[in-house]
Parts: sequence; structure tokens; C-alpha cells
Amino acid sequence: MLAQRTALFKSSGTVAAWTAAEAAAASGDQIIDLSAGEIFSDLAPSLREGAIAAINRNINRRTDTVGLMELRHALARRISAETAQPWSADEIAVTSGAKQALFNVAMTLLNPGDEVLIPAPYWTTFPVQIGVAGGTPVFIETRNNKYVPRLTDLVAAVTSKTKAIVVNTPSNPTGTIYDRVTLSGIAQLALDRDLWIIFDECYGAFAHAPHVHHPIVSVAPRARDRTLIVNSFSKSLALTGWRIGYLAGPKSVIRAVNALQSDTICCPNLIAQHALLHYLECGDAVFQLQLQRQVANARALGLPILSALTLVPQPAAQGGFHFYLDFSGWQRRANARDREFNADDVVSVLLFDAGVAAASGTAFGDPAGVRLSYGVDLVLLDKALRRLTATLNAWK
Repeated sequence: MLAQRTALFKSSGTVAAWTAAEAAAASGDQIIDLSAGEIFSDLAPSLREGAIAAINRNINRRTDTVGLMELRHALARRISAETAQPWSADEIAVTSGAKQALFNVAMTLLNPGDEVLIPAPYWTTFPVQIGVAGGTPVFIETRNNKYVPRLTDLVAAVTSKTKAIVVNTPSNPTGTIYDRVTLSGIAQLALDRDLWIIFDECYGAFAHAPHVHHPIVSVAPRARDRTLIVNSFSKSLALTGWRIGYLAGPKSVIRAVNALQSDTICCPNLIAQHALLHYLECGDAVFQLQLQRQVANARALGLPILSALTLVPQPAAQGGFHFYLDFSGWQRRANARDREFNADDVVSVLLFDAGVAAASGTAFGDPAGVRLSYGVDLVLLDKALRRLTATLNAWK
């Protein structure tokens, strides 16, 4: 008999979308996949150089549990510059991507029954890992406030069991960026009620003007001792397969994470660490700027096409590289006619009628949302969005 916690492990909704796209393509259909949360790009030259150099030097021994000390120093310098706050290497743990960092947070902070506030729609990993740690996710609806949580809703949800608040900006899946006022209010709530802030900024490199990404500790320095910063290079450097990220926070948490990682992953991938260290030491900003330009061009291409959709508002796409479509109007119309309708229906129609793979909002706690990635080739994106628009506008 399996452990009860295995009931929490369900295939990711984004993975399910990708699997469906692969199956349709294998059957001969011409599928354009907009379900993945990644940018299609070559490697940064300095990353490749760093990895090859490490291999040529026959580097094959494990590192410190929470990463190379030189890499942690380099990350501390980077975070210090980004937040305008001083950080040291012993406040940084290198992890196997953001998921590992979030798992570390859940396992080192939460006791059974602890509650964590999560604005919805949310990234699928948040509630699953909280549940694995014995915690209870408490969802805060944001649709009626342009996918930004109202402070009054957060305050109302806090109980004696509340331990932390998840802040994901720019948001996956909605692409929403929290403004300074919202971040300041969340920080003050955490200070007033002795809560942790789990600050996931994995899409922080992609903020589309006039919107600006703000690290919460730069907005509210007093909340720094209550904040855990989660980030990775999967998005900002298009390294989803390399599994390299970090957790930044108080030394006491990092010490606990060190002990946890020693009995889980042992240490992050050695070659990825050396490659990233070389990249950071080179100060190679050109590649990331190219990625940002690529994403901005894709957004500029897609928004006008999606504006032709009827009954679906144009997505804001303030940050990241996802268009998030709101089908709540369609859902209300269907309900008025006593018909069942949710985002899974939309995704199915798009896959089989338009040849476009998308991620259903049901995976993100939103039965009326659909996520589309625009990290793909521009020609494919243009073709996919035109197919999608034509199919949805003809669908009654």
C-alpha cells in the first residue's frame, strides 16, 4: 500500500498539456505547442564555455551541499544589486531549480496544520508542496481585481494557523505584476501578524513597460527577515533543463536547508553550477537582453491578434511570457443555458480543431482560464494565435 501523501502527487497540468500535444503530434496532426513554460532559445555562449571548461578540467566531485562557495558569493552580489540590500553567501542556497527551493521552504518552515495563503490562479507546485509538508493551502481569489490580491482579502484570510503568504510576481500563470503599494501592504501584514513571505520572482527578468518588477525587500526592507526569495535561471537564461536556482533568506533557514539538501539532492548539478558561475563572472548581460527583446517582440506580435477575440478580454501580459485568457464570460453564458463549461473544453477544442496546445486553468485553480506561452518562434506564434482566434470566434 502506498503512503497517503502520494494522493497529493498528480501529474502537473502543464505536463498533461504537453503530453496531449505530443500524442496529437505523434498521430500526424500539425500541433503548435503553446503549453510549455519555457523560452525556445540557444544557450548563452558564456554558459556553454563554463560548462565545457569544467568538463575539460575533469571536475566531477560533489560541491558543498548548498552550492559552490564562489557561486554563492556571486549570487549574493547579484541579489544585493537587485534589492539594494546587502546579502552574504551564507544567506544563499543553490538549488536544483525553483521547485527544489520551494520544497526546501515548505519542509523547513511548515508544521502539520500550518496554513499558507496563495493568491489564485496559482502555479501548480505551490499547493502540492505545502500539502506534502503537512500544511494547508488557503486560496485567495484575485480575478475580480485584475489578478492582484486585495489586501483586505488577505487580512480576512489570516488565522492563528497562518504561517506564510506566497507572493509570485510576475505571476505564473496570469502574467500580473504586483505594484509597490500591494507589495508594501503584504509586507506590513507579514510584519504585523508574524508571517513568512515566500517571494517567487522566477519571471522577474521579464517585466513589460510601463510595468516594473519590484523585489519586495527593496520595497519594504523591514520585512527582509521574514522573506524567502525563490528564483531560478530556467526563465531568465532559458535553462529549464539545467535545473539551477537558488533560495535567499535568513541564515537560520539556510542552515536548515543545508541539512535538508544533504539528505535529498546532496548538492546541485556540478556542471550547471560551474557554467552559471562563469556566466556571472563574465558579466554577460547581452544574452539576457536578447531574450528579453525576443519575449517583448513576441508579446507585441500576439496582443493585437488576440484583441480580435470576441467575448474574451485582451490579456494584460504585464510580465513573464504567458497570455492568460479569461473565459469567465463564456462560462456564465453556458451556465445560463444549463450547459457544463470549463477551460478543459477550450483546451480540447484548441488542440483538435485549431492544432494549438494550451494549458488549462483548471491546473491553476481556475476553471475559466487558459494559459498560452509566447516563448516560441515568432512564425509559429503568429500561426498559432491566428488559428486560435479563428477557431474560438467560430465556436458557439
